[in-house]
Amino acid sequence: MATKVFSDEELEALRSFPAIGKDELIRYFTLTPADEAFLRKFLRPQTVLAAAVQLCTLPWLGFVPDDVATAPPAAVGRLARQLGLPVEVLRGYGMSREQTRTEHLRQVAKYLGWRAAKSLELKELDEFLLARAMEHDSPSLLFRLGCEYLRSAKVIRPGVVSLLEKVATARTAAERETHARVAHLLNPERARGLDRWSIRSCGRRGFTGW
Repeated sequence: MATKVFSDEELEALRSFPAIGKDELIRYFTLTPADEAFLRKFLRPQTVLAAAVQLCTLPWLGFVPDDVATAPPAAVGRLARQLGLPVEVLRGYGMSREQTRTEHLRQVAKYLGWRAAKSLELKELDEFLLARAMEHDSPSLLFRLGCEYLRSAKVIRPGVVSLLEKVATARTAAERETHARVAHLLNPERARGLDRWSIRSCGRRGFTGW
């Protein structure tokens, strides 16, 4: 399975908020006056702070974890101070109405100029992953490169499993493409020569059988 690239614990970590360093805290969780004006339109303190977390998390991670209230306390505290809100108002956000959180993220993404991963974006991602898979075979590296590509293109990262499945598809396609490109070089004489070389090589290494 595609998900076997990562352990269950690693998969859960990829869906959640990671720890945040000081540099990331300052870089991503500093609001501009325009940001504050946008956020105040949400009116309710809980929604204002939750939208602020989403607004700052999207450029940081390339997606927003489902449980917005589990954002790093340092990040929530920094935003709360800038907005003049108590951090406690974030508790319970998104627990009762999932569609509300999704709608807030949609508005945040529109404000930031980010897009959802739809047909065109996913096709472009497939093309990017295939090109990278021709150069690298490591699925974990391809996953990371895919995340970086999506973030640079301002496309919201799809679910972890969906992205891993695309990585697996790209690796399979790259293997077929590589074989197609070298197939003409493997004439019968050269193939026999490679077989003889392989047998001699195994013999020198003390290989005794499969």
